[in-house]
Amino acid sequence: MPVDNATVTAEVTQILRTVLGDIEPDVPVSAESTFRDDLGMESIDVVALAGRLQARYGGVNFARFVATLDVASIGDLSVGHLVDHIVAELNTPVPAEGAR
Repeated sequence: MPVDNATVTAEVTQILRTVLGDIEPDVPVSAESTFRDDLGMESIDVVALAGRLQARYGGVNFARFVATLDVASIGDLSVGHLVDHIVAELNTPVPAEGAR
């Protein structure tokens, strides 16, 4: 069953609030929120986020996604970019074993 952006956004927002425990409940986390400037994430937070995303979404590889970005893009990475990547990965059919 396909997943949608709204569902993944809600899940990722909850994961971010858990990882960043110090985000006040009234601070909005939206698709436009950037990890560095808006949420104040540090490298250790990114590692924790990647682990939780792996636990929640299995085959979605956050490290591989980040590796495709240049340095400037990583600094500007937003929640929406991450959600779009997760949705695209989850909605991509997995080839049947033995299929070429």
